[in-house]
Amino acid sequence: MTEGEAEPEVAAEQGARNLLMRVIAALVLAPLAIAVGYAGGWLWIVLVTLATIGLFVEWLTVVGARTLPVMAAGIVTLFAAGCVEVGRIEANYVFSLAAIGIVGAALLAPHRRGWAALGGCYAFAALIASVALRLDQVWGFAALMFVLLVVWATDIGGYFAGRGIGGPKLWPRISPKKTWAGAVGGFAASLVVAAGFAALGFGKAGPILLLSAALSVASQFGDLFESSVKRRFGVKDSSHIIPGHGGLMDRLDGFVAAIVLAAILGFLRGGADGVGRGLMVW
Repeated sequence: MTEGEAEPEVAAEQGARNLLMRVIAALVLAPLAIAVGYAGGWLWIVLVTLATIGLFVEWLTVVGARTLPVMAAGIVTLFAAGCVEVGRIEANYVFSLAAIGIVGAALLAPHRRGWAALGGCYAFAALIASVALRLDQVWGFAALMFVLLVVWATDIGGYFAGRGIGGPKLWPRISPKKTWAGAVGGFAASLVVAAGFAALGFGKAGPILLLSAALSVASQFGDLFESSVKRRFGVKDSSHIIPGHGGLMDRLDGFVAAIVLAAILGFLRGGADGVGRGLMVW
Protein backbone atom coordinates (compact mmCIF):
# COMPACT_ATOMS: atom_id res chain seq x y z
CA MET A 1 0.00 0.00 0.00
CA THR A 2 1.40 3.37 -0.98
CA GLU A 3 1.55 6.41 1.28
CA GLY A 4 -1.22 8.09 -0.77
CA GLU A 5 -3.50 5.09 -0.26
CA ALA A 6 -2.89 5.00 3.48
CA GLU A 7 -3.73 8.66 4.07
CA PRO A 8 -7.54 8.32 3.64
CA GLU A 9 -7.58 5.45 6.16
CA VAL A 10 -5.60 7.51 8.67
CA ALA A 11 -7.89 10.49 8.13
CA ALA A 12 -10.98 8.29 8.60
CA GLU A 13 -9.55 6.81 11.80
CA GLN A 14 -8.76 10.28 13.15
CA GLY A 15 -12.24 11.47 12.21
CA ALA A 16 -13.86 8.53 14.01
CA ARG A 17 -11.71 9.12 17.10
CA ASN A 18 -12.56 12.82 17.08
CA LEU A 19 -16.28 12.05 16.77
CA LEU A 20 -16.06 9.62 19.71
CA MET A 21 -14.36 12.26 21.85
CA ARG A 22 -17.02 14.81 20.88
CA VAL A 23 -19.81 12.40 21.86
CA ILE A 24 -18.20 11.54 25.21
CA ALA A 25 -17.62 15.21 26.03
CA ALA A 26 -21.20 16.07 25.07
CA LEU A 27 -22.60 13.23 27.22
CA VAL A 28 -20.76 14.69 30.20
CA LEU A 29 -21.21 18.42 29.61
CA ALA A 30 -24.81 18.53 28.31
CA PRO A 31 -26.41 16.88 31.40
CA LEU A 32 -24.27 19.12 33.62
CA ALA A 33 -25.47 22.25 31.83
CA ILE A 34 -29.09 21.09 31.99
CA ALA A 35 -28.89 20.18 35.68
CA VAL A 36 -27.29 23.48 36.68
CA GLY A 37 -29.67 25.38 34.41
CA TYR A 38 -32.60 23.66 36.08
CA ALA A 39 -31.26 24.54 39.53
CA GLY A 40 -30.84 28.14 38.44
CA GLY A 41 -29.99 30.73 41.06
CA TRP A 42 -26.40 31.10 42.21
CA LEU A 43 -25.34 27.75 40.75
CA TRP A 44 -26.21 28.86 37.23
CA ILE A 45 -24.60 32.27 37.77
CA VAL A 46 -21.38 30.64 39.04
CA LEU A 47 -21.24 28.32 36.02
CA VAL A 48 -21.88 31.17 33.59
CA THR A 49 -19.34 33.42 35.30
CA LEU A 50 -16.62 30.76 35.15
CA ALA A 51 -17.45 30.02 31.51
CA THR A 52 -17.32 33.69 30.49
CA ILE A 53 -14.02 34.19 32.31
CA GLY A 54 -12.71 31.26 30.27
CA LEU A 55 -14.11 32.81 27.09
CA PHE A 56 -12.36 36.08 27.83
CA VAL A 57 -8.98 34.44 28.50
CA GLU A 58 -9.26 32.32 25.35
CA TRP A 59 -10.20 35.37 23.29
CA LEU A 60 -7.12 37.24 24.52
CA THR A 61 -4.98 34.21 23.70
CA VAL A 62 -6.38 33.94 20.17
CA VAL A 63 -5.94 37.64 19.32
CA GLY A 64 -2.49 37.85 20.93
CA ALA A 65 -3.46 40.32 23.67
CA ARG A 66 -3.07 38.01 26.66
CA THR A 67 -1.13 39.86 29.32
CA LEU A 68 -1.55 39.71 33.09
CA PRO A 69 -3.01 43.26 33.48
CA VAL A 70 -5.56 42.74 30.69
CA MET A 71 -6.61 39.35 32.02
CA ALA A 72 -6.88 40.75 35.54
CA ALA A 73 -9.13 43.60 34.40
CA GLY A 74 -11.53 41.22 32.68
CA ILE A 75 -11.47 38.45 35.26
CA VAL A 76 -11.98 40.74 38.24
CA THR A 77 -14.87 42.64 36.67
CA LEU A 78 -16.53 39.47 35.35
CA PHE A 79 -16.24 37.88 38.79
CA ALA A 80 -17.61 41.03 40.42
CA ALA A 81 -20.50 41.12 37.95
CA GLY A 82 -21.28 37.51 38.81
CA CYS A 83 -21.32 38.37 42.52
CA VAL A 84 -23.65 41.29 41.82
CA GLU A 85 -25.97 38.96 39.90
CA VAL A 86 -25.99 36.47 42.79
CA GLY A 87 -26.95 39.24 45.19
CA ARG A 88 -29.68 40.47 42.83
CA ILE A 89 -28.32 43.99 43.19
CA GLU A 90 -29.40 46.84 40.88
CA ALA A 91 -28.76 45.86 37.26
CA ASN A 92 -27.01 49.15 36.58
CA TYR A 93 -24.07 47.90 38.65
CA VAL A 94 -23.60 45.00 36.27
CA PHE A 95 -23.47 47.29 33.24
CA SER A 96 -21.11 49.64 35.09
CA LEU A 97 -18.79 46.72 35.82
CA ALA A 98 -19.02 45.65 32.19
CA ALA A 99 -18.01 49.14 31.05
CA ILE A 100 -15.11 49.20 33.52
CA GLY A 101 -13.91 45.77 32.39
CA ILE A 102 -14.12 46.58 28.68
CA VAL A 103 -12.44 49.99 28.98
CA GLY A 104 -9.86 48.60 31.39
CA ALA A 105 -8.95 45.78 29.04
CA ALA A 106 -8.52 48.25 26.18
CA LEU A 107 -6.41 50.71 28.16
CA LEU A 108 -4.17 48.05 29.72
CA ALA A 109 -3.53 46.18 26.46
CA PRO A 110 -0.07 47.03 25.11
CA HIS A 111 -1.37 46.48 21.57
CA ARG A 112 -4.53 45.31 19.75
CA ARG A 113 -6.62 47.33 22.17
CA GLY A 114 -9.71 47.16 19.99
CA TRP A 115 -9.54 43.36 19.97
CA ALA A 116 -9.08 43.27 23.74
CA ALA A 117 -12.13 45.51 24.20
CA LEU A 118 -14.15 43.37 21.78
CA GLY A 119 -13.26 40.33 23.87
CA GLY A 120 -14.65 42.10 26.93
CA CYS A 121 -17.86 42.87 25.06
CA TYR A 122 -18.11 39.24 23.97
CA ALA A 123 -17.68 37.85 27.47
CA PHE A 124 -19.94 40.35 29.25
CA ALA A 125 -22.68 39.98 26.64
CA ALA A 126 -22.63 36.20 27.18
CA LEU A 127 -22.73 36.64 30.97
CA ILE A 128 -25.55 39.19 31.10
CA ALA A 129 -27.71 37.44 28.49
CA SER A 130 -27.32 33.96 30.02
CA VAL A 131 -28.22 35.16 33.52
CA ALA A 132 -31.06 37.46 32.42
CA LEU A 133 -32.81 34.72 30.46
CA ARG A 134 -32.73 32.23 33.34
CA LEU A 135 -33.79 34.71 36.06
CA ASP A 136 -37.43 34.47 34.99
CA GLN A 137 -38.80 32.09 37.65
CA VAL A 138 -41.69 30.78 35.54
CA TRP A 139 -40.33 30.68 31.99
CA GLY A 140 -36.59 30.97 32.55
CA PHE A 141 -35.69 27.28 32.42
CA ALA A 142 -37.96 26.59 29.43
CA ALA A 143 -36.44 29.54 27.57
CA LEU A 144 -32.91 28.44 28.41
CA MET A 145 -33.60 24.87 27.31
CA PHE A 146 -35.15 26.12 24.09
CA VAL A 147 -32.02 28.11 23.22
CA LEU A 148 -29.69 25.27 24.22
CA LEU A 149 -31.60 22.64 22.23
CA VAL A 150 -31.85 24.87 19.15
CA VAL A 151 -28.09 25.47 19.26
CA TRP A 152 -27.29 21.81 19.87
CA ALA A 153 -29.66 20.67 17.12
CA THR A 154 -28.15 23.18 14.72
CA ASP A 155 -24.66 21.94 15.56
CA ILE A 156 -25.51 18.23 15.37
CA GLY A 157 -27.69 18.53 12.26
CA GLY A 158 -25.04 20.63 10.54
CA TYR A 159 -22.27 18.19 11.42
CA PHE A 160 -23.99 15.10 10.06
CA ALA A 161 -25.55 16.80 7.02
CA GLY A 162 -22.24 18.38 6.14
CA ARG A 163 -20.32 15.12 6.42
CA GLY A 164 -23.02 12.96 4.86
CA ILE A 165 -24.00 15.19 1.94
CA GLY A 166 -21.04 17.50 1.43
CA GLY A 167 -21.30 19.71 -1.61
CA PRO A 168 -20.51 23.41 -2.07
CA LYS A 169 -18.71 25.21 0.72
CA LEU A 170 -20.61 27.81 2.73
CA TRP A 171 -17.78 30.31 3.17
CA PRO A 172 -14.43 28.69 2.35
CA ARG A 173 -12.34 31.75 3.18
CA ILE A 174 -13.62 31.71 6.76
CA SER A 175 -14.43 28.06 7.46
CA PRO A 176 -13.20 25.61 4.79
CA LYS A 177 -15.10 22.60 6.19
CA LYS A 178 -18.60 24.11 6.44
CA THR A 179 -20.99 23.40 3.59
CA TRP A 180 -24.37 24.70 2.50
CA ALA A 181 -25.76 21.22 3.14
CA GLY A 182 -24.57 21.45 6.73
CA ALA A 183 -26.11 24.90 7.16
CA VAL A 184 -29.46 23.73 5.82
CA GLY A 185 -29.30 20.50 7.83
CA GLY A 186 -28.65 22.40 11.03
CA PHE A 187 -31.43 24.84 10.27
CA ALA A 188 -33.89 21.99 9.60
CA ALA A 189 -32.91 20.24 12.84
CA SER A 190 -33.62 23.42 14.82
CA LEU A 191 -37.15 23.52 13.39
CA VAL A 192 -37.73 20.00 14.68
CA VAL A 193 -36.88 21.27 18.17
CA ALA A 194 -39.33 24.14 17.76
CA ALA A 195 -42.05 21.77 16.57
CA GLY A 196 -41.47 19.63 19.66
CA PHE A 197 -41.79 22.63 21.99
CA ALA A 198 -44.98 23.72 20.25
CA ALA A 199 -46.42 20.20 20.50
CA LEU A 200 -45.71 20.19 24.24
CA GLY A 201 -47.48 23.51 24.69
CA PHE A 202 -44.40 25.73 25.09
CA GLY A 203 -45.43 28.47 22.68
CA LYS A 204 -47.51 28.81 19.54
CA ALA A 205 -46.27 26.92 16.48
CA GLY A 206 -45.86 29.88 14.12
CA PRO A 207 -43.91 32.25 16.38
CA ILE A 208 -41.77 29.54 17.93
CA LEU A 209 -40.79 28.19 14.50
CA LEU A 210 -39.76 31.70 13.43
CA LEU A 211 -37.91 32.17 16.68
CA SER A 212 -36.08 28.88 16.23
CA ALA A 213 -35.14 29.88 12.69
CA ALA A 214 -33.71 33.20 13.89
CA LEU A 215 -31.75 31.58 16.72
CA SER A 216 -30.39 28.86 14.43
CA VAL A 217 -29.16 31.45 11.94
CA ALA A 218 -27.65 33.48 14.79
CA SER A 219 -25.92 30.36 16.09
CA GLN A 220 -24.38 29.64 12.69
CA PHE A 221 -23.25 33.24 12.30
CA GLY A 222 -21.72 33.04 15.78
CA ASP A 223 -19.78 29.98 14.66
CA LEU A 224 -18.59 31.77 11.52
CA PHE A 225 -17.65 34.86 13.51
CA GLU A 226 -15.45 32.83 15.84
CA SER A 227 -13.90 31.05 12.85
CA SER A 228 -13.14 34.39 11.21
CA VAL A 229 -11.38 35.64 14.34
CA LYS A 230 -9.27 32.48 14.59
CA ARG A 231 -8.42 32.61 10.88
CA ARG A 232 -7.50 36.30 11.19
CA PHE A 233 -4.87 35.37 13.77
CA GLY A 234 -3.88 31.98 12.35
CA VAL A 235 -5.26 29.90 15.23
CA LYS A 236 -6.89 26.48 14.78
CA ASP A 237 -8.47 25.96 18.23
CA SER A 238 -9.04 28.54 20.96
CA SER A 239 -7.64 25.98 23.45
CA HIS A 240 -7.76 22.24 24.12
CA ILE A 241 -9.76 22.26 27.34
CA ILE A 242 -12.66 20.17 25.93
CA PRO A 243 -11.66 16.85 24.29
CA GLY A 244 -12.85 16.67 20.69
CA HIS A 245 -14.18 20.21 20.74
CA GLY A 246 -11.17 22.44 21.36
CA GLY A 247 -11.79 25.37 23.67
CA LEU A 248 -14.74 27.11 25.26
CA MET A 249 -14.96 29.54 22.34
CA ASP A 250 -15.07 26.62 19.92
CA ARG A 251 -17.90 25.02 21.89
CA LEU A 252 -19.90 28.11 22.91
CA ASP A 253 -19.56 30.36 19.84
CA GLY A 254 -23.03 29.54 18.53
CA PHE A 255 -24.59 29.61 21.98
CA VAL A 256 -23.22 33.09 22.73
CA ALA A 257 -24.75 34.55 19.58
CA ALA A 258 -28.07 32.76 20.11
CA ILE A 259 -28.41 33.58 23.82
CA VAL A 260 -27.64 37.27 23.24
CA LEU A 261 -30.28 37.48 20.50
CA ALA A 262 -32.75 35.55 22.68
CA ALA A 263 -32.15 37.85 25.65
CA ILE A 264 -32.60 40.97 23.52
CA LEU A 265 -35.89 39.69 22.09
CA GLY A 266 -37.09 38.58 25.52
CA PHE A 267 -36.17 41.90 27.12
CA LEU A 268 -37.93 43.92 24.41
CA ARG A 269 -41.13 41.95 24.94
CA GLY A 270 -41.01 41.08 28.65
CA GLY A 271 -38.81 43.65 30.34
CA ALA A 272 -35.88 43.00 32.68
CA ASP A 273 -37.87 40.71 35.00
CA GLY A 274 -39.61 38.71 32.28
CA VAL A 275 -36.96 37.95 29.65
CA GLY A 276 -37.85 34.24 29.56
CA ARG A 277 -41.55 34.93 29.26
CA GLY A 278 -40.96 37.60 26.63
CA LEU A 279 -39.06 35.08 24.54
CA MET A 280 -41.48 32.16 24.83
CA VAL A 281 -44.99 33.63 25.21
CA TRP A 282 -46.41 35.17 22.03
